[in-house]
Amino acid sequence: MGAAGAFAFTALPAAHATPSAAAVIAEVYGGGGNSGATLTRDFVELGNAGSAAYDLSGYSVQYLPGTPSSGSTWQVTALTGAIAPGARYLVGEGTGSGGTTALPTTDATGSIAMSATSGTIALVSGTTALTCKTAADCAADPSIVDLTGYGTAVVREGSGPATGASNTASVARADSLADTDDNAADFTAGTPSPVNSAGQTPGSGDGGGGDGGSPTDPGTVRVHDIQGTTRLSPYSGQTVTRVPGLVTGVRSSGSLGYWIQDPTPDADPRTSEAVFVYTGSTKPTVAVGDSVLVTGKVSEYYPSSTSQSNTEITGPTTTVLSGGNALPDAVTLDATSVPDAYIPTASGGSIESLALQPTVYAQDFFESIEGMRVAFADARVVGASDAYGELWVTVKPDENATARGGTLYSSYDQPNTGRIEVMSLDTASTFPAANVGDELSGVTTGPLDYSTYGGYNVQATQLGTLVDNGLKQEVTRKQKKDELAVATYNVENLDALDTQEKFDRLAEGVAVNLNSPDIVALEEIQDDNGATNDGTVTAEATLKRFTDAVRAAGGPVYKWRYISPTNDADGGEPGGNIRQVFLFNPKRVSFTDHPGGDATTATSVVKTRKGVELTYSPGRIDPTDAAWEDSRKPLVGEFTFQGEQVFVVANHFISKGGDQPIHGRYQPPARSSETQRAAQAAEVNTFVKSLLAADKNAKAIVLGDLNDYEFSQTVTTLTADKVLTPLITTLPAAERYTYVYDGNSQTLDHILTSPAVTSFNYDVVHINAEFADQASDHDPQIVRIDVSKCRKR
Repeated sequence: MGAAGAFAFTALPAAHATPSAAAVIAEVYGGGGNSGATLTRDFVELGNAGSAAYDLSGYSVQYLPGTPSSGSTWQVTALTGAIAPGARYLVGEGTGSGGTTALPTTDATGSIAMSATSGTIALVSGTTALTCKTAADCAADPSIVDLTGYGTAVVREGSGPATGASNTASVARADSLADTDDNAADFTAGTPSPVNSAGQTPGSGDGGGGDGGSPTDPGTVRVHDIQGTTRLSPYSGQTVTRVPGLVTGVRSSGSLGYWIQDPTPDADPRTSEAVFVYTGSTKPTVAVGDSVLVTGKVSEYYPSSTSQSNTEITGPTTTVLSGGNALPDAVTLDATSVPDAYIPTASGGSIESLALQPTVYAQDFFESIEGMRVAFADARVVGASDAYGELWVTVKPDENATARGGTLYSSYDQPNTGRIEVMSLDTASTFPAANVGDELSGVTTGPLDYSTYGGYNVQATQLGTLVDNGLKQEVTRKQKKDELAVATYNVENLDALDTQEKFDRLAEGVAVNLNSPDIVALEEIQDDNGATNDGTVTAEATLKRFTDAVRAAGGPVYKWRYISPTNDADGGEPGGNIRQVFLFNPKRVSFTDHPGGDATTATSVVKTRKGVELTYSPGRIDPTDAAWEDSRKPLVGEFTFQGEQVFVVANHFISKGGDQPIHGRYQPPARSSETQRAAQAAEVNTFVKSLLAADKNAKAIVLGDLNDYEFSQTVTTLTADKVLTPLITTLPAAERYTYVYDGNSQTLDHILTSPAVTSFNYDVVHINAEFADQASDHDPQIVRIDVSKCRKR
């Protein structure tokens, strides 16, 4: 039933040490839902040729592409139950938009998008993803009970793979289930003929409760049957008839539809009692409190390619039986009900077919109550309201709290489980402008939904009252006479066509909140016409407006240095040509110009009779290296302060775009963007090493938006061999953040210093990330270096 409470789980039996030869793969079909297909879903059918039931507890079927690459992995669908002697067992896999006929009720459900023409299926005594990628290696794996390669599959049994598979043809064994360990000989192509453990074939058992009863009588299927005990519905692709429930929420904009919840739950905590009814472009006509019967097709809707899915009933026909009914009690979200572990893992594969463990994992708990009414009370805001009418709260007030009211993200292994996104279904009311540390007082309640951005969320039908706890912008202290103040600030795609208000607010951050640093490294300065993609790359007009605004806010008359990128070569908004820029106060610090640097020419360190210097200043670090492809190139500058030479490296590493979400179906999530950031970090590390090799006492400051955490491989690579110290780690743990994302306070922006910088004062100045009204999505930071105490000894 999915409601909060304590329930015992029985552990799965261990997989058989010596699998019986009685269980075999009987039929494989990967064309489901494709063009020309009749069936809407891929499937794998197992058979038992033995005389005794074959226990599948702890087993799985796994899929590998026909020609696996170095990045290919086996995808896993866990199995339960048993195959009776002489019977079949049907595993439903990926669905498509084609086809007209659903599978009979499946015995196990996965979501693997199998190829119609070439692939390998393995029946495995275990649920850990296989690692073999050759026929010989797989033949040596004792966990593989049976294996079928089809099409041109590299991994297969015998002389060759089974042939003839297509959008309209499966490959199947003879009825005898004879197995000679030669796929080419054992399997024949033909019309797909799936059979489940009950002997049902397509059309003979749609599981939809189509019993011919009265239009006002419920069918035989309930919501908890539809939701099942995994993340995927066992009825996906099938039509269900007259499913009863109470309407608990109506969405009249965006993705139109409504939620129904069965007030009569089952005894299984894994099965949600609610489901979303998607009405397409038709505005729902039902009201909260209506008792309804719903007929429609069950589907799994994926908001994105890597997200989890929403189980939905689509194309509905709705019968309203009565109105004004009392709603089921809401499931309480708090520190007691939400588990401390975040999500199960599957060696990077999909977790969708794993049985839910709602008392173990927070994400399993949320999935087990998908669509159900939930409620929390007096929750602290940990992610400010945004332009889309969303905010984040925590239902675990003691979980990794920051000093200013947020929730700190400090480890890949321990994501914060108490965070939950809140949206309002009441479009007539104004969504509150909440800052981090504010409170939603009283009770907030509504159906639990899932979206691409942030994962599980409460679609509030009742929103708590906002209590303003008075969060204030920080103002850092002024640097002393002998302190060189160096700051970094991501100004979020600033260009000359932006409003004066944006310029003024960002300028105030520099002049007032940062107290006019001597040097400011800016990230995301766009060219003079912003996103207009006409080949313009200069940023003179943008910087003139910005420095004028700083002066008007009481700051100094800054000068600037930068290198224009090659048009559309540095990533970011197309046509915007973002780049890093140095601002410096000439009354306090001088810039040493070494002309000749450009978009594609690398600067380097040279020894001269006058000491160490750059070949080009401003210059770029190895800009033609593959590490910087479609990304910003580091800007290096040589400065002098009170007779002391200081080298500054301004960075904006590639973003995390393309990484799998922490709440997605692939676990642990792949952080694919990390590879390029690690290469970028290695480039900067190598440059700093070259500087220190020329002068071990060189004072270097590496700073900017690194788009990665202080505990990441990026920072580990950047600081290798102790050439740099990340200053964020010098702060108390609860203060180590510069950015707030999905309710997690985290560090993306950094200042690092070389060993010669021994006397400093460092501060993250919180003026944006925690606020609903923000000039940028990043907080700036500053280091004040007492140069007199860092002189050579």
